[in-house]
Amino acid sequence: MGLLSYKKNAGEVIKRITPLLEGEAPDRIFASFVLPSGAMKDFQKQYTESFFSEYPDPFERAAFWDRHLQGRAPLEDDSIPYAYPSEFDQGLYGGMLGGDVRFLAMAEDGWVSSGWISSMVPPLLKNLSEFDTLSFDESNVWFQRYKKQLGIMTEAAMGKFGIAHLILIDGLNFVFELIGATDTYLSIEDSPELVRKAIDLGFDINLKVHDTFFDIVGGVNGGTCSWVVPWLPGRVICESVDPFHMTSIDYFEKWGRGPIERIFKKYDGGVLHIHANGRHLTDAVSTIEGLKALLFVDEKDHPPMFSILDDLKKRSRGIPISVYADYKDFTERLNNNTLPGGTFYYVSGAESADEVNRCMEKVREYRA
Repeated sequence: MGLLSYKKNAGEVIKRITPLLEGEAPDRIFASFVLPSGAMKDFQKQYTESFFSEYPDPFERAAFWDRHLQGRAPLEDDSIPYAYPSEFDQGLYGGMLGGDVRFLAMAEDGWVSSGWISSMVPPLLKNLSEFDTLSFDESNVWFQRYKKQLGIMTEAAMGKFGIAHLILIDGLNFVFELIGATDTYLSIEDSPELVRKAIDLGFDINLKVHDTFFDIVGGVNGGTCSWVVPWLPGRVICESVDPFHMTSIDYFEKWGRGPIERIFKKYDGGVLHIHANGRHLTDAVSTIEGLKALLFVDEKDHPPMFSILDDLKKRSRGIPISVYADYKDFTERLNNNTLPGGTFYYVSGAESADEVNRCMEKVREYRA
């Protein structure tokens, strides 16, 4: 029996993508294909894109991932099947401090995030002068739900698929949870010491969340499943630089780099993503100590990252990068031998597993 029953070539995939992560595959390409599934069609019928407050049943969520990932078993691409406990991807952190957690279903096909139920909270405080009213207790209902759901998903996944790491909500992201984005930026000017105090609390909360994740979930073949690249060796965390997408690079250097590098050192490094409006951060972010890979995320009203990929490759300083790609555009450049190497492609638009597997023969043979 193979490493994972829902991915017959999982061991081969890990061997194949390891050189990418070690910077030893600058001329090779890697691809995961996003296909429609029966599980996703039923998910779209069940959920709308409006917010809701009822915590999704964790057994139903585990069953969704089981069905969805079993349907991907025939694919011979570079994916590793994983479930993502997205119900805790943002709202957990505020919920652990008493916040009002709300949920949003990601029902659109064709994305790494398709099938997620994301979470978030309204700001907990009127301003940071109320900071000392915050406290965390391990009996908190959201922390208990988090641990229980990780256990349920881990049991459901056993021998079949992995569990992907959660995104961190630390640094200024954590302060956003407390007082909102606008007041965070204002507080940096008016009360920088309180902001630093909040960042320190966020560091402690995130250590609790992610140490708990690795204690319960473990990993796959000594590594961590991720939606930035499918698998990384060791205990790797997933960071965010979203608060700096509309700030200067100097602002990132002052308020962003330090907290990220601090928490990366507690694990075996980390990965992160950049949205389209944060591309100006690419050069700076690529020098973060401990960064293992970088995903560029498309957004409306911006050119697709795939269309400016050559520039992104130059600016990412040899860090392995991932981008989204339309199947037609991807195969055209594949056939023309113009795809940059050292890159992981998330491709949507193929019609069948057979089509994907034929395409993957060319992907594995490709040299830039």
